[in-house]
Amino acid sequence: MPIVVRIDVELAKRKMSVGEFAERVGITPANVAVLKNGRAKAVRFSTLEAMCRVLECQPGDLLEWVDE
Repeated sequence: MPIVVRIDVELAKRKMSVGEFAERVGITPANVAVLKNGRAKAVRFSTLEAMCRVLECQPGDLLEWVDE
């Protein structure tokens, strides 16, 4: 898939666990795993906004397009 999700990189930078991140964003740890593993078909803007708020980052820090 040409869109790579970099949540794990941002979590590592902040030494934040998936559980803490999920709780603060308002999604389940299972949904975080789906996003991290690239299995998500879509992301709501409200979820993306919450992830950026919690991680204090920009959407481009979490999502990257890679040419296949």
